[in-house]
Amino acid sequence: MKKLACITVGSILLFGASCKESSKKTIPDEVIASPFSIDILDDEALQIIDPKSKIEILASGFAWTEGPLWIKDGNYLLFSDIPNNKIYKLDPQNNDTVTYLHPSGFSGTDFTGEEPGSNGLLLNKDGELVLMQHGNRQVAKMNAPLNSPSSEFTTLVDSYMGKKLNSPNDATFDNNGNLYFTDPPYGLPKRMDDEGKELDFQGIYCLMTSGELILLDSISRPNGIGISPDGNVLYVANSDPEHAAWYQYKITEPGKVADKKLFYEVTNLIGNEGQQGLPDGLKVNNNGILFASGPGGVWIFNPKGKALARIHTGQATANCAFDTDQKRLYMTADDFIMAVDLK
Repeated sequence: MKKLACITVGSILLFGASCKESSKKTIPDEVIASPFSIDILDDEALQIIDPKSKIEILASGFAWTEGPLWIKDGNYLLFSDIPNNKIYKLDPQNNDTVTYLHPSGFSGTDFTGEEPGSNGLLLNKDGELVLMQHGNRQVAKMNAPLNSPSSEFTTLVDSYMGKKLNSPNDATFDNNGNLYFTDPPYGLPKRMDDEGKELDFQGIYCLMTSGELILLDSISRPNGIGISPDGNVLYVANSDPEHAAWYQYKITEPGKVADKKLFYEVTNLIGNEGQQGLPDGLKVNNNGILFASGPGGVWIFNPKGKALARIHTGQATANCAFDTDQKRLYMTADDFIMAVDLK
């Protein structure tokens, strides 16, 4: 397991507790300051976030954190550590991080790649945990209640037109319980060159409540995905360094999209100093504001595609999640779990 000693950023020395298998204190004594910062790009952002809000390290020392999910009943955060094939539970109230589920995304013993574990996590309408499983190459449901987790799963979908999915990555439910998800190659041991890759595209899908799987579109590297509060717009991140961008689609009816548009592009930033990461996970708040991980940290957009602010984490940032009242944003950034308060 990756261990954290200290990180020097500019002239600031930061310390964080490294991850262990048992309960531990995770709130550090210090809070991140500049150059970990919040840039306001448009005054509209001042209604969403205070530029002086502090970015806190809550836990650290993992391999690659993803899929954050806030659990209202219990007030805790679940998140994936994909390389370690685990889900962790972070209790911000008691400052504890413990292993929640292992294995989380690959149930076998012979995985040869780097990303066997679960990625995106979400709850269905019945409060059951739904997982995007890289190693098992499926969308699955945990066959246990949240308060008594177990690595026994029901497959919701694992193939399209008779061919195995690549590695389901991120997902979101619409108001009717239909599941929209992305399927890039990142969980395959050799990714695009993997001999086990059966589909010749990377799909964006909708799994209908009827069980029907509908292919909505294919792009080079579909990743984060979200739906507007009114259910009319689908947002998808493309984590391709050659075309790093977010797209939007009009949802004409459940399982059908049209009017594909480029929402925002950041290809010109890729590889530049301080611009770690690619368009990855995203969340849409109740007001339709997008919080999307991308180069440098987390970007905040209004529904019209205007960049309002950037939260600079100093790390390649994979995803984010809100707490119950959407006043606090949790971020999975490399081997860290971070948080920042919102308005």
